[in-house]
Amino acid sequence: MRPWVNIVSLWLFCAAACQGAGPVLVPQIDGEWWQVAGDPDLGRLTTPKQQPVDFAIWQAADGTWQLWSCIRHTAAPGRTRLFYRWQGARITDRDWEPMGIAMQADPNFGETPGGLQAPHVIKLGREYIMHYGDWENICQARGVDGKTFARQLQPNGKSGVFSEGPGVNTRDVMVLRAGARWLAYYTAYPDKKGAVYVRTSQDLRRWGPSRIAAAGGSAGDGPYSAECPFVYFHKESGYYYLFRTQQYGMKARTSVYRSKDPMDFGVGDDRCLVAVLPVAAPEIVEDGRELYLAALLPNLKGIQIARLKWAPK
Repeated sequence: MRPWVNIVSLWLFCAAACQGAGPVLVPQIDGEWWQVAGDPDLGRLTTPKQQPVDFAIWQAADGTWQLWSCIRHTAAPGRTRLFYRWQGARITDRDWEPMGIAMQADPNFGETPGGLQAPHVIKLGREYIMHYGDWENICQARGVDGKTFARQLQPNGKSGVFSEGPGVNTRDVMVLRAGARWLAYYTAYPDKKGAVYVRTSQDLRRWGPSRIAAAGGSAGDGPYSAECPFVYFHKESGYYYLFRTQQYGMKARTSVYRSKDPMDFGVGDDRCLVAVLPVAAPEIVEDGRELYLAALLPNLKGIQIARLKWAPK
């Protein structure tokens, strides 16, 4: 078989994994937004420039809803970032209760001062497992109440579990179960080229080598072109949807891709691109059968939630 035939066959196979047959369902905001978190009082670490950015939302063991956000541009030393926590009785409540600073980077465990970024929490049995970035590495912490977490140190005594290397800002991790394996999605920018990376694990402790799941295309390949990756499995259609942010603020932009293969959403092309949303750092939250989309406020001074639906493109 000629080489060009192999290339065409591979492209057709990849395109089929993205497009398939039947209507293409895309996520749509269903109704009005409501604000759940604002610009917190950090005491002596408060500054006028601080901004709540990448965050995670989950339900704790007592049924309350937890929101942890990375607050940047604070007076914290180093990279200025820390985690702050809010709590709500119901996901549909407005203005959740501020609960204070939840976590700060600890250089004793190899973390970059002020470098905490983008927490993400899953529940496995009775345990809550948080993954987060420390500016250079993806780290892990665990707890049982869904409110407090203890770092899980590696054999070297450090909290870093894996990284794309020094100086490339490995960050914005989220973890998803796909069959018998776990997938960790995150971003980094080797050679100033941003991409969405993915690694696999069987036990959430040992992770395999990385591969690029998405990069380039109309979203670009700059260092911030693949921020806040979030992947959702849409059970009814059997497709995985990747949300990949390019811009924060009043001109927020997140590209949405879908694929049958959770390891491939298109590299250097738009074959899996199905929508562009005017939001930043979105996260899908499930409450029973109800779906919600959480995202940053356009002014970067808080976090908002809206109902989410899926509709034909």
